[in-house]
Amino acid sequence: MYCLTRNTRSYLFDNSYIFFKFTGWFSLKILTMIPENFIKYIETSLKENWNLPALSDYQGESYKYSDVARKIAKIHIMFEECEVKKGDKIAIIGKNSANWAITYLAIISYGATVVPILPDFLPDDVHHIVNHSDSVVLFAGDPIWENLDEKSMPNLRAIFSLTDYKLLIEGKSENIKNIYNKLDSLYEDLYAKGITAEKLNFDEIPNEEVGVLNYTSGTTGFSKGVVLPLNSLAANIRYARNNLPLDPGDNVVSFLPLAHTFGCAFEFLWPFTIGCHIHFLTRTPSPKIIIQAFQEVKPTIVISVPLILEKIYKKQIIPLLDKTSMKLLLSVPFVDKAIYSKVKKKLTDVFGGNFKEVIIGGAALNKDVELFLKKIDFNFTIGYGMTECGPLISYSNWDKAKIGSAGKLVDTLEVKIDSEDPFNEVGEIMVRGENLMYGYYKNVEATEQAIDKEGWLHTGDLGIIDEENYIFIKGRNKSMIIGPSGENIYPEEVEAKLNNMMYVQESVVIEKDNMLIALVYPDLELVNFDKIDEARLIEIMEENKKEANLSLAKYMQISKIKIYPEEFEKTPKRSIKRFLYTAAEL
Repeated sequence: MYCLTRNTRSYLFDNSYIFFKFTGWFSLKILTMIPENFIKYIETSLKENWNLPALSDYQGESYKYSDVARKIAKIHIMFEECEVKKGDKIAIIGKNSANWAITYLAIISYGATVVPILPDFLPDDVHHIVNHSDSVVLFAGDPIWENLDEKSMPNLRAIFSLTDYKLLIEGKSENIKNIYNKLDSLYEDLYAKGITAEKLNFDEIPNEEVGVLNYTSGTTGFSKGVVLPLNSLAANIRYARNNLPLDPGDNVVSFLPLAHTFGCAFEFLWPFTIGCHIHFLTRTPSPKIIIQAFQEVKPTIVISVPLILEKIYKKQIIPLLDKTSMKLLLSVPFVDKAIYSKVKKKLTDVFGGNFKEVIIGGAALNKDVELFLKKIDFNFTIGYGMTECGPLISYSNWDKAKIGSAGKLVDTLEVKIDSEDPFNEVGEIMVRGENLMYGYYKNVEATEQAIDKEGWLHTGDLGIIDEENYIFIKGRNKSMIIGPSGENIYPEEVEAKLNNMMYVQESVVIEKDNMLIALVYPDLELVNFDKIDEARLIEIMEENKKEANLSLAKYMQISKIKIYPEEFEKTPKRSIKRFLYTAAEL
C-alpha cells in the first residue's frame, strides 16, 4: 500500500505508484517509511556520546559531541529569531571541515533543507544553484566567498562565514545583524547554565520531509537538483549501522567531498550516529595528504574512490612485481605466498594498519587491481550507489564480496534488470524503494525520464544480477558503443586495459567512423621523470595499443590512440564526463 500526499491530504492506492506535481517537481511518497527517524539518529547520538570527541579538522581544532550540540543550539536560535521557516532552503559551500558538518546538522535538525554545493564549482555555477534552489541563507567558506558576488544571488536574506560564523552580508530590509550581535545573550537566556544532554531536544520531523537538495552532475549530463527525503538518509544510515563495522570512539578520516552523498553519508552521517571521531581533511586531498592522514589517525574503516588504490598499485606494486628476480620468486610455491603476505602488510600499513575494511565506491575499480587485491586477501569491498538513492544501492562485507560484483542489493530496495534474462543478459539496472529521491527540483521532464510510473528508478547503468541479488555492472547505458556487427562495446573495459599501461594516466574511448579511438592523458609526472620526448611518447602509445588489442575481442580493438593534452573533466565522484569528449576533434 502506498500513500500519495499533497499538502495535508492523503490518498491511498493499492500496489501502485502515482506521481503528482508539487512545488515544481514530481514526488513519490511511500507509506512504508522506515521506523527509524533520521533526526532522532542525530539527537540520540549527541546525547549518548556527549563527552566523546566528535569532529576534528585534521591537525586543527576539535569538538566533543557536547560542543557540537552547543553550536547547533546557537544556530537554531539564529534561525528562529530571523524567522527562517521549516522547509526553507539553506545552502552551504566550503571544503570539508568540522564547521561544515555542524552547519549541515544544524540546518537539517531545524527542519530546513540543506543545499550542499561542491567547492569546486565555478562562481557562476554557485550563483545559479543558490538561485535555482530558492535558498534564503548561504554559509560559505572564506576562500570561496571571496570569488562570489552577492548581487548575483538577490534572494538571499543572509550570508554567513563557515570559518567563524560571522555575518558577511544581510539582505535589504533585514534585521539580522542586530540579532546576530545579541546571539550569545539569547543563548544564555535559553540555557542559563549551558546546554546539557537532558535539555537537548530537537523538534519532531518525520522522515517524509525533504532533507537535502543535492546538485550534482552525472557522467552523461548536466547538474540537476536531487530532492532527497529524510527517509532516504535514514535508510542509508540504518543499513550501514546494521551491516558495516564501526563502534563508538572509532576514528574515521573524511576526505571525499561532503557536498556529495557518498562522502556525506559514509564518512560523516553514519559514523556520527555511531559516536565516532571524524577527522576532516580541510586541504585539497591529494593522495599524499590522504595517506599521511591515514597513518596518523589510523581509521577503523576507510572509504575511498578507486583512484587511490589504482595509483598505489600502478606506481608502487607493479614496478616491484615486474622485476625479473621477483617474477622468479613468485613462481616458487610457498615463496609466492610469503611475498604476497608482505605486499598485503605494506598496503595495509599505507591505510593506517587499523582498519577493518576498505570500502570502494564512486566509480568502477580497475579489474586487474581488483583481482590482485583478491589474490593477496586484502580487506576491501566494492559498493554501488548514486545520488538519487542517497546514495547506497548495493554493498557486501569484504569477506562476502564476489569478484566482479558491486555488492549485494541493500534491504530497503528492489532491483530489476531490463532484459529477458537478468542473470545472463545485460540490461539497464532499475531500483525502487525507501532510498529513492522524490525527483529533480523544478524539472518534471527529467524526473519522468528517471522514474517510471511503477516507481522504478532507471539508473542508466547496465548490468546483470545473480540469484542472491549481487549486482554486476557492465557499463553505462549512454556510454555503450554499438559495434559494426551490432556488438555491445563497453568502453570502460577497454579503458581498464589502457589505464594499467606505462605512461597512461587516464583514457576515454570513443567511437568515430565505426572505429574505436582512445583519447589518452599521459602520466606527465612519469614522462618528465623519464625524460620521454613527444616522438618517443607517441611510439610508446602505439606499443600500448598493440598490447591492449592482444587481450581484446576483435570488435573491441582500438584503431588509434590520440594523446590528450589535459586531464579529463570529472564529476564529483571522479567519473569522467564522457559527454564532453564524444565529439572531440580528431
